[in-house]
Amino acid sequence: MKFSLDKNDKYSVFSLEEENLNSLLAPNLKSEFVFLRNEGVRNLIFDLTNVKYVDFSGLSAILTANRLWKGYGTFILTGAQHAPVQKLIEISRLESILTIVPTVEESIDFAMMSELEREIKEED
Repeated sequence: MKFSLDKNDKYSVFSLEEENLNSLLAPNLKSEFVFLRNEGVRNLIFDLTNVKYVDFSGLSAILTANRLWKGYGTFILTGAQHAPVQKLIEISRLESILTIVPTVEESIDFAMMSELEREIKEED
């Protein structure tokens, strides 16, 4: 599985550099998500810019990540620009479950705001 990981203090961007997120990649992707969560990444941006197709195993990996970060930090899905990926999100009604932001830049802003809100709440 090819991917890049850009780690920063407040967030990490995980960019999948594969065209298909399918049953061949999903188990390894889930393992990477668990590793990042255990490593203490509070805000994960999952970039699908290069992904042209996602099957239900890939969808399961995305939902696993969403569950891992729920109550801990923020999981953001971005770059879902290809029609088959958008269609799967729409059919599965994931826009009501996942935080989906159009671009990586906007996702970084969202993650930074989420982190600021958490820090303010912790101070209170």
